[in-house]
This record gives sequence, structure tokens and C-alpha cells, in this order.
Amino acid sequence: MKAEIIAVGTELLLGQIVNSNAQFLSVELAALGIDVYFQTVVGDNLNRLQQAIEIAQSRADVILFTGGIGPTEDDLTKDGLAAALGRNLHIDTPAMEHVQRFFDERKIFMTENNRKQALMVDGTTPLPNEVGLAVGLAHAHEGKFYIVLPGPPREMKPMFTDKAKPWLLQHALTHEMPIYSRMLKFAGIGESLLEDKLIDLIRNQTDPTIAPYAKEGEVTVRISTKAPSEQEAAEKLNALEEQIREILPEHMYANIDIPLEKLLVDRMVNASLTLSAAESCTGGLLMETLTSIPGSSSMFLGGIVCYSNEMKMKLLNVPEALLEGKDAPGAVSREVAEVLAEQARLIADSDFGLSVTGVAGPGSSERKPVGLVYIGIAERGQETEVFELNLRGTRDNIRLRTVKALLYRLWRRLEQR
Repeated sequence: MKAEIIAVGTELLLGQIVNSNAQFLSVELAALGIDVYFQTVVGDNLNRLQQAIEIAQSRADVILFTGGIGPTEDDLTKDGLAAALGRNLHIDTPAMEHVQRFFDERKIFMTENNRKQALMVDGTTPLPNEVGLAVGLAHAHEGKFYIVLPGPPREMKPMFTDKAKPWLLQHALTHEMPIYSRMLKFAGIGESLLEDKLIDLIRNQTDPTIAPYAKEGEVTVRISTKAPSEQEAAEKLNALEEQIREILPEHMYANIDIPLEKLLVDRMVNASLTLSAAESCTGGLLMETLTSIPGSSSMFLGGIVCYSNEMKMKLLNVPEALLEGKDAPGAVSREVAEVLAEQARLIADSDFGLSVTGVAGPGSSERKPVGLVYIGIAERGQETEVFELNLRGTRDNIRLRTVKALLYRLWRRLEQR
């Protein structure tokens, strides 16, 4: 069964609002076994909306609308659908009572245009709005299934979950198998290399399917299958996951949709391990990433942003001979990264000390190129490790990729314990 999502609102076309509704609905529909083939955004114009509906009717079985059902003149979604179905509009009595009660309880005068939020297309099923005022609707007609939802996500999401989804299950999905998906998470590898490693599986995929997604410093692979039961789906997904894990054992860190920093914080908290850090070119981004995770206070003891050589010497006891002078390796060096990691650990008396020093750009430093970064990991009772990174991208890209690379190396260190 194919679906199309039509988001209505000129503000979406102008970029004033991000269409997060389409993302939410695509995920929800996929879980129901409905394939979203198209997402359309149309402005507050009745003619263009009718054209969008006609196109959707020609290529989709399920058509979902979000937005355009409020009280103003440019809220036209129900008008457009009524015209497409050859129906009239009427005021739904329970919905109108809901709107009137809202204003009465707050002792606010209700303007006439608010009655528009109780409009229904003749012959359709109301979807009550438990959060806002505008009533939604559902309707089956000539083999097509229509769902109209509010635009604000805080209203749209509960209406879909509590009202529209049960309606779809009852009226549209009597023979559809649901889609089951699993998110495999990878670090320390780029999307192109990961795809190259999995190319045989990708080219020969039938069921389950494989789809890689990348963002800065991480790659996610979604594996999906249709099955009549969760148990049958799990058997198929488990087999494919094991194949992928065997190919990339040093990079796959989770089989649920979880960021690497969350996994690390949880693991260190559970193992009663502590961490401290010294950052130069990332300027505190590593510490911010870790402390954004609830519960990180149990494992992260603190850190120092040591941008200047003076701060490196005064607060972290980096020898001046390493930083300055004709034969000094300089602040951006393997030697300094090692000292920073060890001193961060010693000062905090933590189990692990992490360090970053490098050139994030846009200009070079110490005659060293943009993107040259050294990251260090010191561990109580173990030899300190330092890794050289040669990164490309903007200043922000380099800083973020550095943090992700360091978290990956920490994960690998914990895996080897």
C-alpha cells in the first residue's frame, strides 16, 4: 500500500517552519507497512491544493494531510478535499461544542471564524482534537483512504497515534503486513567505506532490505522486513545483523538508535568508571557532548579548555620545551596530546583522561595544516594512546568529527577491557 503526505502551508514553502510532521508520519506509516512514496508541500492556495490532491489520487492509496484546518481564511485543506470528493462542508456539533467550551471556560469572546475549526466534509469520520481545537477527519472513498490532521506537531502527533492509526488499522490495513526495522549504529568509519564493505549484501538484498544513512561522525544502517509477526521478523533481522556485525566488528557499536556518547556514558556509569578531559581546538565541544547526556555527572568529573600555550603550561603542566622553541614539537603534536591526556587524568584522579589538540581552521597554526588533530586517551595503569587525525571540512565539521573520533576510540578502548 502506497501513501502520500501533503503538508499544507505557505510558511513551509518559505522555510519559516520545518516540515517535521512528514518525518514523523513517514516513520509511523512504515511501521504499519505503508510505503510513503511521495511527500508534497503546497501553499495556502485552493487551486494548487486541488491539483496536489488530484496528483496524489493518481499515485497513492493513502493520502494524509497536515495543516490548513485552523480558523483563518487561508486554512483551506478541508475545502480542497471537499471539492475533490464532490462533497459539501458542515459544522460538526461535538467539535463545535468543544471549541465553544474552550472559550467559555477561559471567559474569552469567540470570534465567528473559530467555527471553521469544527468544519467537516460530508460523510467523513471526525478525529477529535484532544490537544487543540481543529477537528481532523478520516474517510474511505473509491479505494482511497484520506486522513486530515492539524499542522502543529503537538496536536498532530496525538491525533495520529490515538485516532488516525486505529482507523487505518480497521479500514485500510486488513491485509497488510507491518514493517519491522532495526537501526544498526557505526562509528569510526565513513558512509562510503561502510557501503563498500557491505556492497555484496546491498546489491543482493531482497528481504530484509538495507539502507545506510550518514551524519557527521556516525553512520546508521537501517535493516527492514515485512513479516506477519514480530518473532518472524526478529529471526530474519537477527540473521542479517549477524552478517553485518561479522563484516564490521570494530565499528558497529549498537543495534538500537542511540548516539555513541549515550552508550559511553551509560557503560561507564554502570562500570563505575570516571572520565576527565583537556581540550584545545574543540573548545569544550567534547565536554558539552558528554554532559548533554542525563546521568553523565556520575562519570564525568570535569575538564579544562586550554586554548593558549600559557593555559596548557599553567593548568596542565605541559613542559614549555614541548610548546615553544626551535626544536619544540609544538602545541599541535603527539607529545602534547599525550601530556594533556595524562595530566587531565591525574589532576581529576579519574580512570580515563581524554585530550584534543589540533588545527580546526580556517587558518593554519604553527605552520601545520587545517585538519591536523591529535587525540589522546590515558587510562589508569595503562599506556597512553595518541591518534593522529587528518580531517577535512569547515571549522565546525572538523571540531565535531574530532569529538566523534575520540568517542569512537574510547569505545574501542572499553571494548578491549
